[in-house]
Amino acid sequence: MNKNLINKSLEKGYTYSEYRTYLKNNILSKSSQEIENDALLGYTHLNDKRMDRLDKTSKLSDETIASINNLSKPFTFLVIAEGWCGDAAQIVPILNKIATSTPKIDLKIVLRDENEELMTQFLTNGSKSIPKVIIVDENNEVINSWGPRPSIATKMVLDYKEKHGVIDAEFKKDLQLWYNKDKGTSTQKDIITLLKAS
Repeated sequence: MNKNLINKSLEKGYTYSEYRTYLKNNILSKSSQEIENDALLGYTHLNDKRMDRLDKTSKLSDETIASINNLSKPFTFLVIAEGWCGDAAQIVPILNKIATSTPKIDLKIVLRDENEELMTQFLTNGSKSIPKVIIVDENNEVINSWGPRPSIATKMVLDYKEKHGVIDAEFKKDLQLWYNKDKGTSTQKDIITLLKAS
């Protein structure tokens, strides 16, 4: 992995607060007509509300809190995301809760469509699926990556594709309902498993 690329990406990465402000400004500056006419903008508007809700209601499990309190070294989560991505809207707020609960984890977010070179280093089965969480150590060395969704949701996607051939609007709705019921638990478990192995 090109360490220079990681360094540059970390330098220009948004904090969670900056990322949310960027998304809100993009939405708030548009008229309701523009949002209706632009599908990605519409998704971003919906996802902004999802993230607001998760910021207020999501909680870390006792296991997650114990695990992050026992970290022996610092890490950075370098996350590739976009405001229009439904998976990112469900996952990034959980990553932020983890990062703000310990001084040992820093969170930086970069936009997929502005970071082509970084994205191509972390493809999922050849596709630019997001969010992608790149776990970086204190020397800015990549030690692992995760995403675009929790392992349970990944299995749901694969099973549905096998049965129906494609992911359709009906499945996307079901996936969002699953995220709502899961409340970030699966994301926490997957991330903690990776940190423990690092």
